[in-house]
Formats: sequence, structure tokens, C-alpha cells
Amino acid sequence: MHPPDIKEANVSAAPNFSLEKQGISTPAKILWNLGTARLVESALNKGEGILAKEGPLVVETGKHTGRSASDKFIVRDATTESTIHWGKTNVAMDPVHFAALKEDFFAALAAKDELYVADLFGGSQPEYRVNVRVINELAWHNLFIRTLLVRPEESELADLVPEYTIIDLPSFRADPARHGCRSETVIAVNFTEKLILIGGTAYAGEMKKSVFGILNYLLPEQGVMPMHCSANIGPNGDTAIFFGLSGTGKTTLSADASRTLIGDDEHGWSDTAVFNFEGGCYAKMINLSPEAEPEIFATTKRFGTVLENVVINRETRELDFNDNSLAENSRGSYPIDFIPNASKDNLGPVPKNIIMLTADAYGVLPPISRLTADQAMYHFLSGYTARVAGTEIGVTEPSATFSTCFGAPFMPRHPSVYGNLLKERIARGGVTCWLVNTGWTGGKYGVGSRMPIKATRALLNAALDGSLNQAEFRIDPNFGFEVPVAVPGVDSKILDPRSTWADPAEYDATAHKLVQQFIDNFAQFADHVDEGVRAAALKAA
Repeated sequence: MHPPDIKEANVSAAPNFSLEKQGISTPAKILWNLGTARLVESALNKGEGILAKEGPLVVETGKHTGRSASDKFIVRDATTESTIHWGKTNVAMDPVHFAALKEDFFAALAAKDELYVADLFGGSQPEYRVNVRVINELAWHNLFIRTLLVRPEESELADLVPEYTIIDLPSFRADPARHGCRSETVIAVNFTEKLILIGGTAYAGEMKKSVFGILNYLLPEQGVMPMHCSANIGPNGDTAIFFGLSGTGKTTLSADASRTLIGDDEHGWSDTAVFNFEGGCYAKMINLSPEAEPEIFATTKRFGTVLENVVINRETRELDFNDNSLAENSRGSYPIDFIPNASKDNLGPVPKNIIMLTADAYGVLPPISRLTADQAMYHFLSGYTARVAGTEIGVTEPSATFSTCFGAPFMPRHPSVYGNLLKERIARGGVTCWLVNTGWTGGKYGVGSRMPIKATRALLNAALDGSLNQAEFRIDPNFGFEVPVAVPGVDSKILDPRSTWADPAEYDATAHKLVQQFIDNFAQFADHVDEGVRAAALKAA
């Protein structure tokens, strides 16, 4: 496959598999597989956004500036009854309600004057990709999803048959009584009909994550590990993958000029490759600076980039990335080849190293630890990070956050499915696993300080080049993993977090508190993992 780009597709003819063949009838003008320039032009003509000074399209998403997690549903039927991990994250919708929702969505399509349709791939490795058709009422939404997914070759478009279809209509208003949902906003996934309906929100990320959810559902049955991670390749062809929740440094630490970027967010791990699910990147823009993230900052000066909820001076068209008045979660989407050192194939070899990132606001985890395969599965299922203390009066303590598989909202199957796949692949490939704390040292948030990025990068570089494996290690008494005693270029004191605290007894108490939170969280998984993982689980003192 050729590298993803923003070339213009030939849109003179509709593909052979028409909307009518999908049961969708509309008098609307169908704009098939438009390229970047024409989609930007349409968005500007329709008043969907404005151009910034140096070329990107700037749009606003209204009240929805992030995902509407509580408005997402999966249809519960014979296909999904025993395959979905039902609960707070995967909420069921009755087939009867979905049928009414589908009927109303199709009626809404029939009332449109113009629709944008893109036929795309979810996944870069041909054996494991899925054909996705996306139908949009907004031109910029079509540009967004065309940027974020993998674009077929022009010669492939005519005969491409969609396997899954996404219909995204921000103007649609759901009826909770008729559609079995919670509000006027709805994201409804039907794995039997292979149809996803998104209404009542203009946040474009819903489409991207819907495709991620499809692949997270399909790929485990093929023995492929879907992952919410970034990935890059070293000069010697060594792939590293970086798991981490928001704020842990997943994008920053994987963006290394000395390594080739595979992707920043969603990947699959097959027998032969780590492959990007996407053809673009979706980066946070708030407080973006050319000093901290020069490659990402450069994309904000490119035609073809879409900036969501970034404040712009409408007279000068200058951007203000520090203004959060529209959203804290301001975003930019751009083709991956806007990053200079991106992989031309959108994939790389199977990994040599796995990095699990956590921002420990309690300040008790060491800056880097080496994990066994069982410990790696334990920490993968735990998905730990910690939020800093909030601004409410009386709230002074950090709070632990556990997001299974470092992406619980996007995992439709039971977490153990993904955890067992990971453990199996680690064992098969002899992968080295590391837990990296990018959070606090010298005390908890408010007392200690943020882990020095220089130290994190030095430790990460030593892990990735293999030299750290030659260091002397100690066993951490609280967490049981291996911690290096000394690393060239890194202050040895920082490697032992207890020694950085003014009061070691307070460190012990805080560490014991965090260990107990791990124990309490892992209870839900204990019956679904093997004895090796249970033995690696943290134990009360």
C-alpha cells in the first residue's frame, strides 16, 4: 500500500456499490470520495469553518467538544449477547429501538440536499483491514474521517464494497422514548447489521473511535491484538509501542526525531507487523508550542489540517493555542505524512519493547521498572494513572484512575481477551516490558515535582537501545517489579522514589494506599486470568 496522503481522488463516477444497494434512498446530491481541496472548499462555502493564516481549516463543534461516552450504545442481539462485555462502558440497546433509530436516520438522509460519502479502510495491513463507508452531512466531517482513516488507491474505489457503514448527522435529534437512548445525542453500534449511527454531536472523534471499536471487536477472533497505543521504529528496525492514558506522555514520548513514527493512537499487532489502524493523527492542541512539540506545531501551518475549537482571530486569522475558552480538548487532525519521520508503509516489525506509561500523582512509582510477562498483563488490565487534585474546596489528594487496557471505553470484548492476547504475544516474541512513571517524584502532587523529562527520555532511550537490560536491578518491595539501581546520566536518587521523600514513613503509607487500590481494582479480573497473572498481582502488606 502506498503511504497515506491528501491527493485528490477522481470523483467523476459513483462506485459500483451504490447507496441504493444498501437500502438508502435519497434525492440528495452524493459527493463521492472528494479530495482535500474540494472538501475544504465546500466547508468554506457552507460556512462550516474558516481558513487560518497559514492554511488549516478551523471549525467549532458546539457544545460537544469531546466524546459523549454516556450516549454510546451497542445493540444487544444474538450476535453480541455473549461476545460483548456488557456493563457501564458497553451499554445495551434493544434491536427494536435501533430499528426505529435507523428508520429515522434514513428518513433524515432522504431530506438532505447534499451528502458526502467516503469509502475508506480501517487498518493498514491488507489481511486485517476493514472496508468502511462514511456518510456525512458536513464537508469538514468527511475531510476529517478521510484524513484519519486509510485512503484507498484511486483504482480501488470503483469496486470497493463497504463492510461497515457509519452515518454521522450532527443535526439529527434522538428521541429517548422512541430510540431507547439517554438524550438527543446518540452513538448506536449494530455489529449484526454492520451499521453505526451517530447523531446530535458535531465532535468528529466519534467516527474515529467507532472504527477503533469495530477493529477491537473483529481482530481478536483473528488472533490480532488491537491496541490503544502509539508506536515507532528505531534505526535498527526495533519497534516500540507506548500504552498510556491521556496526559501520560504517549504522543510526546513516541514523537522522537531519531525514530520513525508508525502512528500516534491506534494499532494492531499481527504475527508479522505492528500496523497503524489510521492514516492520520488527532493531536491535542491546547498549549501547543513549537518548542515542546515542533513536528505537531508545524502541522498547524499546513493546508489539509483541520483544527477543532482552536481560538482564532477572525480579522488576522492568527491562532491562539493557549486560549481554552472554546474547549480544553481542542484538537487537530492531519495526514500522518505531515510528520517528517512517519513510516511510509504505515507499519513496522513486531515490537521489541512495550512501554506502559503512567502519570503517578501519588509520587510513589519509580521512573522506570522492568516487568515480567505476567506483570505486564497485570498492569495492562489495570491501566493505571492518577489525576491531580482538583480545584474543589477540600479536595487535596490525587485520585487513582484505572482504565482497562489503557482504553476501556473502546474495548467491546471482555478485558481478559485483550490481556491474554498481549501476554501470549509478549511470550512468543520475547518482548521486554517497561512501566514508565511520567508523574511526580519527591512527594505527591502539590508537594513533589513533575518527573524531569530529561531523566524520562534518558531512561527510555536506555530501555529502547537495550543498554538498560545490563544494569543492576532491585525488586521493589511494594510492587514487586524490577527497578534499576543506577543508570548513566541519571541521578540514582530519583530511581528510588522513597529516598526522594522528606518523610519516608509518609511514602510507605502512600505506597500502601496505592497498592490497596490496585488490589481492589484487580478483583474484577482475578477469575479471568491464569495462575501466573494472579501470582504477579499485588498483595496487601
